Amino acid sequence: MVKVKMNVQTAYHGDLLRAGKVYEVDEETAERWIASKLADEVDDE
Repeated sequence: MVKVKMNVQTAYHGDLLRAGKVYEVDEETAERWIASKLADEVDDE
């Protein structure tokens, strides 16, 4: 699982993911979203 900060609002598996909030999604989905600028990866600190 990868933490991402959403740049847009989208629906994912029936849940509403809002822009500006951090969510945990699977690695494959996170890579697609980051590549298409829908989300930014969040560093685990």
